[in-house]
Amino acid sequence: MRGAYTPRLQLRAMSLSTITALSPLDGRYATKLAALRPIMSEHGYMHRRVQVEVAWFIALSDAGFAEFKPLTTGARAYLLGLIKNFSEADAAAIKEIEKTTNHDVKAVEYWIKSKFEARPELEKASEFVHFACTSEDINNTSHALQLRSGRDQVVLPGLDRIVLKLREMAHAFADVPMLSRTHGQTASPTTVGKEMANVVMRLQTACDRIAGVKIMGKMNGAVGNYNAHLSAWPDFDWEAFSKKVIETPEPLGLGLTFQPYSIQIEPHDYMAELFDAVARANTILIDLSRDIWGYVSLGYFKQRLKAGEIGSSTMPHKVNPIDFENAEGNLGLANAVLKHLSEKLPVSRWQRDLTDSTVLRNMGVALGYATLAYASLLTGLNKLEINEEALAEDLDASWEVLAEPIQTVMRRFGVQGAYEKLKEVTRGKTVTAEALHGLITSLEIPQAEKDRLLAMTPGSYVGKAAELARRV
Repeated sequence: MRGAYTPRLQLRAMSLSTITALSPLDGRYATKLAALRPIMSEHGYMHRRVQVEVAWFIALSDAGFAEFKPLTTGARAYLLGLIKNFSEADAAAIKEIEKTTNHDVKAVEYWIKSKFEARPELEKASEFVHFACTSEDINNTSHALQLRSGRDQVVLPGLDRIVLKLREMAHAFADVPMLSRTHGQTASPTTVGKEMANVVMRLQTACDRIAGVKIMGKMNGAVGNYNAHLSAWPDFDWEAFSKKVIETPEPLGLGLTFQPYSIQIEPHDYMAELFDAVARANTILIDLSRDIWGYVSLGYFKQRLKAGEIGSSTMPHKVNPIDFENAEGNLGLANAVLKHLSEKLPVSRWQRDLTDSTVLRNMGVALGYATLAYASLLTGLNKLEINEEALAEDLDASWEVLAEPIQTVMRRFGVQGAYEKLKEVTRGKTVTAEALHGLITSLEIPQAEKDRLLAMTPGSYVGKAAELARRV
C-alpha cells in the first residue's frame, strides 16, 4: 500500500541556466565542455546541415545541367559565407521555421531559400536546394561531419594530453621502484614509470583505432537507389556525382568516405565501430583511475591542493582523490551511452524506422561525459607527487618477493625442490633479509651467484622495468 498522501510541490516555470539545466553537462560542468558544444549541440547539427545543403547545391550547379548554370564567383562566396558565418541567431531562425514545418530538415531548406531573397541568380535556382534528397541524405552526412570534428578536435586531443602526461611520468619515474600487487598480494617489484608506460602503450593503441575509423556518408535518395535523381536526368551518373560531393575536401565537398550501399539511412556500422573504439579507450582509463586511486590510498602518491580547497566537510586531514573518482564515474556514464549507441544504431526495421533519430541526438552526451572524464583525469594526474619514502618502506617490508629470483637461480644450477624449499621458508611468514641471506649462504651454487643474490634487495629487483619505461 502506498504511503500517506504528500501534496505536490508547486511547479513554476524556470529559466534555463547552468543551475536549472537537467543535465550536468550543460549545468555544473558546462564550462568544461565549451569546445564540444559548438560541434555536438543542436546548433552544431543545424550548422552541418546547412553545410551539406550548400555543398550539394553548388555541386549541382557544376554538374553540366542546362537548367542550372554554374554559379558565379560572388554567389559561391555568398553561399560559403552562410556556412562560415553561421550563428546562434541563424539556428534560432531555423527553429522558428520548424514551428510551422514541424520538420527540422525542411526548416533548414526554407531558411537557405530565405537567404536567396533579393539575389536573382540564387532565387532562380532555389528549387535546386535539397534537390532529389531525402532528409537522411542531409542528416547522415551532417552527423558524420559532427563526429569527425568531435573526434579530431576534442576526443583525440583530450586522450593525447593524457598520453603525453603518462609518458612524462613514465620517463620521470622510470627508476623509482614500486612493490607490485598481484591478486592484492605482494609480488615481484616494478617501477612507477613502467606502470605508467603500460598504460601509454594501451592507450596509444586505442587512440590509433579511434583515429582509424572511416567516417562515412551517403547521398543516394529515399531507399538508396537514386530513384528521384534518375527520374530527373536518367542518363546522368548520379552515383559518381554523389561520391564526388561526399569525398571532395571541404569547403566545396564534405571530405568523408563514400558509402555506396544503404537503405534510407546510412547503416551506422562505422558509428558503432567508432563508439566501441572510444569505449575501449575509456575502459583503459577506468582501469588507470582505479589503480591511481589505490596508489593514493597506499600513500605512493600525494596530491597537491589548491589554496582554500577542502577534502572533507568534517575531517580536515583528508585529501580525497576526487578527480580520479569523477573520471571513473563519468567514463562509466560515457560507456553506458556509447554501448547503447553501438548496439542500437546499426539496427533499422526494413528500409527505415525512426528509432535512430532521437538516439543520434545523444551522441554529444556520450562524448560529453568522456570529455569531462578526460579533463578530470588529467587534472588529477597533474596534482600527483611521488612519495618515494612510502614506496621504499613498502619494499623494505617485503623481502619475501626475493623468493622468486632465489629459486630461479637454484633451478638454474639444478638444486632439487627449489620452489618447495622457498615456499617452506616464505609462505605465510614474515620474511626477513637475514632469513633469506642465511638460505642463500647455505646453497650449493657458485659463490659469484651467491654474492649477486646477497646484494639484491626488493628495490633493486625490478628486471627491465626502468629500461622499458624510458623507451616508451
